[in-house]
Amino acid sequence: MEGTTYHVPVMLQPCLDGLGLDAAASATRHWVDVTFGGGGHSRAILEQMGANDRLWAFDQDPDAQANVPDDDRFTLIPQNFRYARNFLRMHGVTEVHGLLADLGVSSHQFDAGERGFSTRTDAPLDLRMNPNAGISGAEWVATATVEELTRVFRLYGELKRPDKAAWALVQARDTEPIATTGRLKHVLEPLAPRGKENKFMAQVFQALRIELNDELGALRELLKQCTALLPEGGRLVVMSYHSLEDRLVKHFVRSGNFDDELERDLRGAPLAPFRPITRKAVVADDAEQVANPRSRSARLRIAERTDYTPSA
Repeated sequence: MEGTTYHVPVMLQPCLDGLGLDAAASATRHWVDVTFGGGGHSRAILEQMGANDRLWAFDQDPDAQANVPDDDRFTLIPQNFRYARNFLRMHGVTEVHGLLADLGVSSHQFDAGERGFSTRTDAPLDLRMNPNAGISGAEWVATATVEELTRVFRLYGELKRPDKAAWALVQARDTEPIATTGRLKHVLEPLAPRGKENKFMAQVFQALRIELNDELGALRELLKQCTALLPEGGRLVVMSYHSLEDRLVKHFVRSGNFDDELERDLRGAPLAPFRPITRKAVVADDAEQVANPRSRSARLRIAERTDYTPSA
């Protein structure tokens, strides 16, 4: 299973430039790709990093293990990236020079109909990044309260009437279990705004996926770990695909926290563990957006570790 077909890496060169790779470096440095997937970004990192460097990758999806490159400098850790710092410590790594996160769902996960990520196929309602952990979407929808469903659709799907979607599911499941993506769509499609049916269903699937995988919680934990993992000058490169993720990343790289409360010293200079390299998020150019539609929603943020470490 080749990385080029499993998943086409988005904004590959900007990501590599953001990491600040240097093949000529002689000292051993450690790089991390916390979203290995098809391995497209990792293979490019291996090509550009030094001969003595090491690349550590994370992916909780068992399917990703089929894409491991044949390179002694590479190690895949089959875990959720929220535990990155602990597992790197187990391998004797306490400091990394650059960390890349390409968030969201891979092309392979969307195309693997049986995983339940795609709105295009009728499949079991699963939606788990790791199908061997946690509960499936069908199990969660079967027991979630109206209040829980409303919260998820409001916060993670940003539906205009999340309560109506919640009530529709609760009423429908009393008649027949909502065990497949097709059944979910059949129940909720009457609520979709005319002409925006695809967008509406994408928002519904996104909401359930984020809840089931605790994606925003995992992202928060990863970002907080980066303050300790990256030394001064180290690079943090994060690509997100919806505003909920991007807002967390933007606030963190600008202020070092998720409330975007920037501390300043007595002279008014900012006190933050990271310095944004670019003022605005980087977006894919027109050619890439045409060639790879997934890149259209991508927002890339790059930050450099400063010498400031917040007090615990």
